[in-house]
Amino acid sequence: TWKAFGPSFLWTSTWDPVADVYGALPFLYGTAVSSLLAVMIAVPLGVGAAVFLTELAPKRLADGLMFAIELLAAVPSVILGLMGIFILVPAMRALGSPYGVGMLTAGLILSFMILPYITTITREVLLTVPRPLQEAMYALGATRWEVVRGVSLPFARSGIVGAVFLSLGRALGETMAVTMVIGNTPKIAASLFDPGYSMAAVIANELAEAASDAHLSALIAIGLALMAVTVLVNGAARVLLHRLGTPR
Repeated sequence: TWKAFGPSFLWTSTWDPVADVYGALPFLYGTAVSSLLAVMIAVPLGVGAAVFLTELAPKRLADGLMFAIELLAAVPSVILGLMGIFILVPAMRALGSPYGVGMLTAGLILSFMILPYITTITREVLLTVPRPLQEAMYALGATRWEVVRGVSLPFARSGIVGAVFLSLGRALGETMAVTMVIGNTPKIAASLFDPGYSMAAVIANELAEAASDAHLSALIAIGLALMAVTVLVNGAARVLLHRLGTPR
């Protein structure tokens, strides 16, 4: 594919297996937008839930809620996709989406999938915050929220960043649930309500039906691009964690 189409394969937006014309840009766009949407939705909810479970909720309630949240991580993605089709898609139509499926729908499904990872990891990191630091803030007259904002979250920032990047990597590679609700249309649309396509979804949909060597090569090239994006995300996470360092 690289020899046939050159680097322009990555920024060409036409995908036409009949004419053997291939461009990966719609899939790069769909993967990036749906994953970033998921992170933007899940991070505030996950960190907020972790703070509540760590600092506010009674221990028995926190343990019960954490058990339920951890169970969410074990739900197969195809089940979440079915839930998206029968629950989320009609809800999106009611909100004005012409199709129900689309980028926003995929982002919401992905946010539901990565929420347990963010919540669980953030809570575990918050539980490691030294108690003397918190008690010193309370002794100075700080409120509980001031202690969370001034001590707990800064101390746990590297762990929270790690949880975010781990969840982003999970979202980038998700296949089945996204395939079922994103719309599978290889176009770049400005509206989040419009259908899109992701790199993992196009590979899952078209690999078994590739009718030409060029089509098969294009799909393999998209797989390599997806792997490269994942490696870059993990590398960026390591660099950022190194710069943040361990709080003192």
